[in-house]
Amino acid sequence: MSGGAPDPVIRVLLVEDHALVRAGIERLLAAATGIDVVGEASNGLEAIAAAAELHPDVVVMDLSMPGLDGIAATRAIVAANPQTRVLVLTSFSDQARIVEVFDAGAVGYLLKDADPEELTKAVRAASRGEMPLDPRAARLLLGGRSRRRPNTDLTDREQEVLELVATGHSNKTIARRLGISEKTVKAHLTKIFQRIGVTDRTQ
Repeated sequence: MSGGAPDPVIRVLLVEDHALVRAGIERLLAAATGIDVVGEASNGLEAIAAAAELHPDVVVMDLSMPGLDGIAATRAIVAANPQTRVLVLTSFSDQARIVEVFDAGAVGYLLKDADPEELTKAVRAASRGEMPLDPRAARLLLGGRSRRRPNTDLTDREQEVLELVATGHSNKTIARRLGISEKTVKAHLTKIFQRIGVTDRTQ
């Protein structure tokens, strides 16, 4: 096998107000191949300043912090640094909060009780422009929408595609996992979007 260029290192800014939790997450990420924690912050204002100085690829963002919270910090960071992807890591899993997070510009949402490897996978997915989303958060979003729109039954295959989209997989990955073409995946997504009343993957 010919050796290609190595994957670029993902530069991560970690934002978490609890020092003990922050240290644990930092050790986890630092031990992962291809991930470099370039900075840490303990509140939203520090996060905005650090992001402006360090230009990280991914910000792992807590939500509940003193002073400026994670949602306001996410909005400011994304506005100032459009190339930076914000991955929220939080204990909160209510539907309204999840919607706020994505409205603020975050690309992913993970809960703190997730398996450690899920966090490293989510950081890598976010850096690739994918949308890592905890399955429980996805169910909350879809559940709330289905209560508002009861006549949105999906076929089994459409449900499979939707679940893979909700967990941050690209069309190419979905096609490979389901053994179908990317064109077929796009066709399924078009029907899914129409049935659940959205216009794109983020919604």
